[in-house]
Amino acid sequence: MTFSNLYRKQIVHNLKHNEYDLVVIGGGITGAGIALDATQRGMKVALVEMQDFAAGTSSRSTKLVHGGLRYLKQLQIGVVAETGQERAIVYENGPHVTTPEFMLLPMHKGGTFGPATTSIALKVYDFLADVKKEETRKMLSREQTIEREPLVKRDGLKGGGYYVEYRTDDARMTIEVMKRAVEMGAEVINYTKSTGFVYDKNKKVIGINAEDLLTNEQFEILGKKVVNASGPWVDAVREEDYSKNNKQLRLTKGVHLVFDQSVFPLRQAVYFDTEKDKRMIFAIPRDGKTYVGTTDTFYNRDKAHPKVTQEDRDYVVDAINYMFPTVKVTDRDIESTWAGIRPLILEEGKDPSEISRKDEIWEGKSGLLTIAGGKLTGYRHMAEEIVDRVALRLKEEFGLTFAECRTKNTTISGGSVGGSKGFDLYKKELLQSMPEVGLSREEVAGLIDRYGSNTPLILNIAQAQRSDTKGLPLKVYSQLVYSIQNEMVQKPSDFFVRRTGALYFDIHYVNQYKEAGIEAMTELLHYNEQKVKDYTAELEQLIEEATHPSVQVSKE
Repeated sequence: MTFSNLYRKQIVHNLKHNEYDLVVIGGGITGAGIALDATQRGMKVALVEMQDFAAGTSSRSTKLVHGGLRYLKQLQIGVVAETGQERAIVYENGPHVTTPEFMLLPMHKGGTFGPATTSIALKVYDFLADVKKEETRKMLSREQTIEREPLVKRDGLKGGGYYVEYRTDDARMTIEVMKRAVEMGAEVINYTKSTGFVYDKNKKVIGINAEDLLTNEQFEILGKKVVNASGPWVDAVREEDYSKNNKQLRLTKGVHLVFDQSVFPLRQAVYFDTEKDKRMIFAIPRDGKTYVGTTDTFYNRDKAHPKVTQEDRDYVVDAINYMFPTVKVTDRDIESTWAGIRPLILEEGKDPSEISRKDEIWEGKSGLLTIAGGKLTGYRHMAEEIVDRVALRLKEEFGLTFAECRTKNTTISGGSVGGSKGFDLYKKELLQSMPEVGLSREEVAGLIDRYGSNTPLILNIAQAQRSDTKGLPLKVYSQLVYSIQNEMVQKPSDFFVRRTGALYFDIHYVNQYKEAGIEAMTELLHYNEQKVKDYTAELEQLIEEATHPSVQVSKE
């Protein structure tokens, strides 16, 4: 199997001429997890994504694989226990995309957490999440809290809690899971929309109607079972089926702002109360930047392009200046932003932050299976639940049997580094043995942190291409070629937003290299004039959205 649009015609041909055990609609983290689990069990799997992989919720989260301390506050014990244990599995299976990050929880007079409740909550959290001994919580004095993060508000400060979360790159994690599924035999494609269902004479779903949005070709993909894992689009996909049940989603929007460290020199990740509504939000240092979020408001507008409004920006800026009063950031200091949508299960009468993050499986009379809700952290367990259901139905209806779930110990692509304990040694050995390819030691170390055990493939490209990089730095060009050959990049936005995260964390890099990048991609992917025009306009629109507030009023 191949994971590249250089072979798109062949992939479409295969999708049209095979019958699959399972067809998955949706290429976010949930769909990727399902494709990997099902393929590993021995099922023949196809997956379609109407945008790029991870283009929806799975590239727009807080970028934490976390156990959800705030769900403990809401007494969602099961959610905390499951996600806490899952994050350890996620970390072991892909330590190159997940990093332990100690989190400071400052305690102020009148705040959400006091010393006693914080100590108990973190202790329960450690127990439920089965936290490693070296990562168990610590309680800090006022002086120790200030020492950890001097910028934190000192007025009314009593002390702090100190506990571990896990930082990730959500889009890269999705890509690596999807790559692993393809390595195991899944047939996947992006920019291909499910437009309806194919039924047999008994009105049972036996496949989907699909449209290749790059060529407008329409075709059927046949499968014994179909799973709808389309995140915010779950209800829209179910509308195409006659057997929709009464359950539905309630979408909420979350916004994050990015600042340069020169403006907001945060040295320690902090989880803190807002003054306005006592919600808890994160401020996290990353790659020379500090990012802060998230908001939580009901949303019913364009799901593909959620916008950051001035109201959103003001809310987060006010929260920063309340908790970090000496920083004094303003709207002009914001370098980049992103907005994401949470597809939550509707619970009448609840505020956005109160709605449970649990996942549910719905099964229609047609046999269509839908999975909705859930969190980034729990993707593997969600996939296991629904693939168990698929396996049961395939056994009942077709007499087929498949292996049990084995993803607990399955490394994702790039994760063959000896687990979390072996990753540093892997990195050290690769840096010692790497050939002279024209990249600095620091550049290669950065590549290892992003691509893990796939880094040697990029070094090979660098070695072969070092004399002709089409006006791009060698490191950028090598990643671009790799992502086209191995990560199904089709558009400049795929590369600059989801394969590298540059639009969010290095907007200057995007502006500096976008033109040379588009020229290189035109040559490598054979764009015609119209595609160059369309893809350039799309990237410019995304830059505009990331750097300027939307004028729409956010009273959704």
